[in-house]
Amino acid sequence: MSQKFDVVVIGAGPGGYVAAIKAAQLGLSTACIEKYTDKEGKLALGGTCLNVGCIPSKALLDSSWKYHEAKDAFAIHGITTGEVKMDVAAMIGRKANIVKGLTSGVATLFKANGVTSLQGHGKLLAGKRVELTKPDGSVEIIEAENVILASGSRPIDIPPAPVDNNVIVDSTGALEFQSVPKRLGVIGAGVIGLELGSVWSRLGAEVTVLEALDTFLMAADAAVSKEAYKTLTKQGLDIKLGARVTGSKVNGDEVVVTYTDANGEQTITFDKLIVAVGRRPVTTELLAADSGVTIDERGFVFVDDHCATSVPGVFAIGDVVRGMMLAHKASEEGIMVVERIKGHKTEMNYDLIPSVIYTHPEIAWVGKTEQALKAEGVEVNVGTFPFAASGRAMAANDTGGFVKVIADAKTDRVLGVHVIGPSAAELVQQGAIGMEFGTSAEDLGMMVFSHPTLSEALHEAALAVNGGAIHIANRKKR
Repeated sequence: MSQKFDVVVIGAGPGGYVAAIKAAQLGLSTACIEKYTDKEGKLALGGTCLNVGCIPSKALLDSSWKYHEAKDAFAIHGITTGEVKMDVAAMIGRKANIVKGLTSGVATLFKANGVTSLQGHGKLLAGKRVELTKPDGSVEIIEAENVILASGSRPIDIPPAPVDNNVIVDSTGALEFQSVPKRLGVIGAGVIGLELGSVWSRLGAEVTVLEALDTFLMAADAAVSKEAYKTLTKQGLDIKLGARVTGSKVNGDEVVVTYTDANGEQTITFDKLIVAVGRRPVTTELLAADSGVTIDERGFVFVDDHCATSVPGVFAIGDVVRGMMLAHKASEEGIMVVERIKGHKTEMNYDLIPSVIYTHPEIAWVGKTEQALKAEGVEVNVGTFPFAASGRAMAANDTGGFVKVIADAKTDRVLGVHVIGPSAAELVQQGAIGMEFGTSAEDLGMMVFSHPTLSEALHEAALAVNGGAIHIANRKKR
């Protein structure tokens, strides 16, 4: 006799495990299927985010930044040290311990909330039945009233630079280097490429980033991307725009990469090469031919605005559906879907999903960019405030970047908040909260911000929108 559940979730990443926990909290019998195992062969919940994505990369970013500060930035505080060394193995070990703690934490949460954890590969069959192929090869058919597809994504492979998990690696392999490569190449100047490039650059690698596009960080506000390019280049990243990789050849412990740019064909040699050109949905072997669920030519599952597929009772969330591939987007979609299963009319505001790049300085934004709004014909007022004028940033010796607030010129409603600088992710989230409730720049300017804080930069940028900033000279309105 097969098992039956109200909800079966395929995938235990940030979308799937959150959906499973929420479903159990709402009184639905819930099972979550996951096949990923750690190096010890044990089931590891949490998906790409916890195991080989968001969390481990942030651990390495934090460790490498602390090394940089100890090596190059303590003297200004009056702190002198001896020779500063980095134990790469210890850094990687710390990262692994953090990952293990969080993944085991998800297992604990499943147990506490009554979620049934099933190990193996899940495949959706017709009639909302799920085929579970267990590690030993045995197969079980599970009956479900509702199915949530949350199988996530994997790194994109490119023919000119096939990953060999030795000299040429993807983002997962770049988290496991046991020593600092002298010459490191990164294909792709997106979030992953810049973060991983920053980690190893801080530790002493000569990093070259090859980006096929001519525009740096196209999704970001133009002023932010310009500042980011200048800052990251100054930090040592050699970012080559308009550089399209056409081939690579591994010679022993190094790789020769061929690319074309405005000057024609070029070659460059690296000790390690990271391929970070994006991710693709994991939908291979996810759907039986008669499941009724359809995918597009890129492998994404077709869903409506509420993540429902064409099959009643079957939903898909996170990286396998349209939109940005972000852990927090997946988590909120999971909650929305489960609440709608329970009959609630829960909605999700896709216009206010923050984006963050955890370089230093951090880069973050929410809402629309100035160039996008102008292209739409929207008249805007803009206020900016530099961290160089922030007392808290000065005290922390972290004054690079600025906060930018964009508001509708007619209504004063805030349409975008863009930050490059210390705690950018946290400041943008403050903007997102206000924007969710339709805040105006005047509203933000009238709020009391504690002093001294980095948050005051958001306050001042909001005041500057209407020419009322206190701690910088205001631009004269034309």
